Amino acid sequence: MTVTAPESASRAAQVLSRPLALNGLTIPNRIVMAPMTRQFSPGGIPGENVVSYYARRAAAGVGLIVTEGTYVGHESAGQSDSIPRFHGEEQLAGWAKVADAVHAAGGTIVPQLWHIGMVRKAGDPPFADAPAVGPSGLRLDGTPGTGKEMTQQDLDDVIAAFAKAAAEAERIGFDGVELHGAHGYLIDQFLWSGTNRRTDAYGGDLVARTKFAAEIAAAVRDSVSPEFPVIFRYSQWKQEAYDAKLAETPEELEALLTPLAAAGVDAFHASTRRYWLPEFDGSALNLAGWTKKLTGKPAITVGSVGLDGDFVRAFAGEGSTLRGIDDLLDRLEAEEFDLVAVGRALLQDPEWAAKVLQGRTGELKAYDPASLGSLS
Repeated sequence: MTVTAPESASRAAQVLSRPLALNGLTIPNRIVMAPMTRQFSPGGIPGENVVSYYARRAAAGVGLIVTEGTYVGHESAGQSDSIPRFHGEEQLAGWAKVADAVHAAGGTIVPQLWHIGMVRKAGDPPFADAPAVGPSGLRLDGTPGTGKEMTQQDLDDVIAAFAKAAAEAERIGFDGVELHGAHGYLIDQFLWSGTNRRTDAYGGDLVARTKFAAEIAAAVRDSVSPEFPVIFRYSQWKQEAYDAKLAETPEELEALLTPLAAAGVDAFHASTRRYWLPEFDGSALNLAGWTKKLTGKPAITVGSVGLDGDFVRAFAGEGSTLRGIDDLLDRLEAEEFDLVAVGRALLQDPEWAAKVLQGRTGELKAYDPASLGSLS
């Protein structure tokens, strides 16, 4: 049967407009703004342009906003002057204004708490000036870096920094927190055998490599109210290592995720480059689908939603053409996952959610990185 445009629009509104309870938070619909580093916060302080940037998307129908990565309060977390921090009086005051504006626009918002770990490429803005630390002092390619292997005191201090940032998020009015455990940054460096060669309790088999992440999750859980949502973002792939795998099988993925769920993670944000690709042979489930199946926790899918190709092309300055979301709606209706994070499409088009929910798909804009030189 041919689905007409009005029928497709009605279906999108019906599927995406459903609210979702995430611990003590009710998210008004299934659309999430994915975290995307923008570097428009001089001194690490989000200003009025950042307030407007997030509030505009909430006003246009995004149910949950995950902020760009924000540095936790440890000297090694990251010190780029243009990337926001989640510590410091002025920085937190700026973030409080962001949260207030998003709430006034009808949305919900969580900060993504971030530690960069080992330097990947010298001179990259997210990595500049911060002391380089990691599980084993290795870069993502497995070669020795210019930093150091973290001591137990380093680990304890970073865990405490994540917990403090989470407590501050609740204090200033955010709706939850997301822990950045993906893409080759610090937490992910502990999860991956390619960068974690430790011989103590934080290294070894896959379960042992989850110890640092689980301790962060548990400390965060203890620092906030029981009903305050804790989200964990993870990925198989890494920057500069797109074929990397934390888990080769569903059984290995279950071993990875179970300690995190037990530590207090309420939902998982499973980052992929193309959400429509199956994660393991023999099943059509993507990474978010397997995550929900194995943990029973709500899962967020992400990866080129609304676009025809993954973001690697964007790094090369290439755009993307539009892609329909009928298959995405099919998966949501089948409850393969619970929420859909939109990245570049929402970056390009702040009205993306409203246009999709209202059937105005003919007005959607294709991704063009050349047009994103300012915060809008």
